[in-house]
Amino acid sequence: MRTIIKGPFFTPLKERVGSTIPIKYHVIFWIGYFTFNVIRWGSFFNDFAYSLKTNLVEFPIHIIVIYLNVYYLIPNLFLKKKYLNYIGAIFLILVLVYIIRTSLIFTVTGVLSPELGRPVSFLDFNHFIVVALGELYVITFVTAIKVLVDWSIEKKRNEELSQLQLSTELKFLRTQVQPHFFFNTLNNLYALALSKSDSMPRLLLKLSHMMEYVLYEVQDSKASLLQEIDHINNYIDIENLRFKDRVETEMHITGDLDDIKIPPLLLITFVENCFKHGLKSNDKIKIDMSFEIINERYLEFRISNNFNPETVDEEKKGIGISNSLRRLKLLFGKDFILQTNVDNGIYSLFLKIPVN
Repeated sequence: MRTIIKGPFFTPLKERVGSTIPIKYHVIFWIGYFTFNVIRWGSFFNDFAYSLKTNLVEFPIHIIVIYLNVYYLIPNLFLKKKYLNYIGAIFLILVLVYIIRTSLIFTVTGVLSPELGRPVSFLDFNHFIVVALGELYVITFVTAIKVLVDWSIEKKRNEELSQLQLSTELKFLRTQVQPHFFFNTLNNLYALALSKSDSMPRLLLKLSHMMEYVLYEVQDSKASLLQEIDHINNYIDIENLRFKDRVETEMHITGDLDDIKIPPLLLITFVENCFKHGLKSNDKIKIDMSFEIINERYLEFRISNNFNPETVDEEKKGIGISNSLRRLKLLFGKDFILQTNVDNGIYSLFLKIPVN
């Protein structure tokens, strides 16, 4: 079985003319070009009848040569680097165009190129050069338009494809976040079930709210920051139920958050890591986080917690931070700041991202 892949540039002649440019635009272009040429040369020589007759002869020839060049010669010779064959084919076409054009114009008007201002004989070398250069001008001009239009269409298609790939990858990364989070939460439920904790009903209710948010409310590329904070609070409440009085958290909010939107489920990973790497033996975990809106353009998110270096190796099994960093790069390019630091047993993270 043979597979043929065709791009939008220089579609073969056997395909529908105008496969990248609708046929109506071909028709409009040639009518406009023909009208312009008739008026231009008619005004220049003050003979509109002769201009109309000669253009009626020339334009069918132009159209045939142009489409032959664009849809056959370029894809089959030029783009395959058969340059000598392409030049030879163009030269042969110019000779044929000269013979056919000159013969038809003489038949219709009875004269040969009166615009030259001197008597012209058939197969005159200088006359051939003038006709050939005129035909090359038309070939180059129209081919350049075709290439420009195809380039514009291809550029737009590539941009749409790039956006589709970006959207697909972001959705994939989000689907990674959700199972990752629920896996950790189910571990919490398992621990409480083993201890037959009275906190199980409350934890299940909190988890229900979180699942509702993740499965039904987070469908777009942007989510309300207030909803994200509520989601984080539900997660912290679950951990509080699990570890009881071992969790101390503080949250500071600065600025008006009502209309602020950010990528969904982006910050929860950093909160999860506080519990993942902050607990050791029976010590307490202390978490301090803040949200600050800067000039209604940026969100500055800070979080810090006591750090247990013995848990660092576990990060190799996780996807949280690497996932978040990948999302940040895809979403914001270089327009974000992510900094982490460990000092005197305190892990701190600073994130600055555009909002809305």
